[in-house]
Amino acid sequence: MTTMPTDQTPRLPSILDNDFYKFTMQHAVVKLFPRTQARYQFINRGKHSFPPGFADALRKAVDAMATLRLTKEEKSFLAVTCPYLDPTYLDFLQGYCYDPEEVNISQSGDELSLTIEGYWYRTILWEVPLMALISELYYQMSQLQRFSNDEVVRVARNKIEKYKELGVIIAEFGTRRRHSYQVHDLIVDTLKEHGSGSFVGTSNVHLAHVKGVKPIGTHAHEWFMFHAARYGFKMANTLGLQHWVQVFRGDLGIALSDTYTTRVFMSQFDKMFSKLFDGVRHDSGDPIEFAKSIISHYERMGIDPRAKTIVFSDALNYEKVARITEFCKGRIGASFGIGTNLTNDVGLTPLNMVIKMTETQPEGLEWMPVVKLSDEPGKHTGNEATIHLAKLILQIND
Repeated sequence: MTTMPTDQTPRLPSILDNDFYKFTMQHAVVKLFPRTQARYQFINRGKHSFPPGFADALRKAVDAMATLRLTKEEKSFLAVTCPYLDPTYLDFLQGYCYDPEEVNISQSGDELSLTIEGYWYRTILWEVPLMALISELYYQMSQLQRFSNDEVVRVARNKIEKYKELGVIIAEFGTRRRHSYQVHDLIVDTLKEHGSGSFVGTSNVHLAHVKGVKPIGTHAHEWFMFHAARYGFKMANTLGLQHWVQVFRGDLGIALSDTYTTRVFMSQFDKMFSKLFDGVRHDSGDPIEFAKSIISHYERMGIDPRAKTIVFSDALNYEKVARITEFCKGRIGASFGIGTNLTNDVGLTPLNMVIKMTETQPEGLEWMPVVKLSDEPGKHTGNEATIHLAKLILQIND
């Protein structure tokens, strides 16, 4: 077992130490909504108790992020690997720097409060690295012991070898709730070394760069949450998809389906979108029932489901992946984005937390709350009045 040090503030190694979909969405926001404002809030779902001085230590780590800059080598990597990112966006990213004043951190007893506010094109990058820092700092300051490096590697190797035996495609999606950067680095090394033919890449752009693997991702719930606030709940999915296509012209073609329940999404995922997008991502609800509904949808559209892919990414482990794989075999393509189960399986309880957009102010309009209506009612996020309004407008009964 290894004891985490208590005298070192976690530091991010690169401005690219973030999930890929944050950069793809930032690209789209810069292009289409440069004057929109956004607010985000930390939600401690697991009711974790944070040790004394945690907010001050986190503040120090956040302030240090102001020094991060995109290097010429990293810019070249993005230009070659992601040609759908405009040169103008890459120039913008080269000049971008985090502004710690956009993040407000406080602590009352063992309760942590954190909010973010500013232009959406700027604040969109905070969520994932902040969660990674909160997680790493929590274990460090709590002086909790994790598995040794050798055991971390052994566990990860065992998992990827079992996935290889299943013949499934695995991507690593675990930046936001990783135990630490050191563990994350070990995991990606192990997946790459032992996962040939199964491991296809990571959502972490920095690790994709330094390990020579593919960055994986498209968009997140906040993309559609903004569109609901700006254009109305009934238009959120349609215009969210249209704007995505406007920016990326057919690249990054996996659509997230459950911002306002999959049922509502599929009613708006017409034949044009169904043909244009390569597939959909599952992030809540029963995965088998989801796959059944997606297969039926494609069949109704006259599209062979076997030509499409579902990317499953909701709290996956081996047993769940095996069950999904068995069902999808011969029916529809399936791949898997595995997060916490890879990057925080180190003998400790992972933190159950999120940072979510709570409000947005589109150009020329007032501040408006945003909500997400997951396929699991317990995962709805936002204020109750707006959730009720969205359910009423979209005729969602749960």
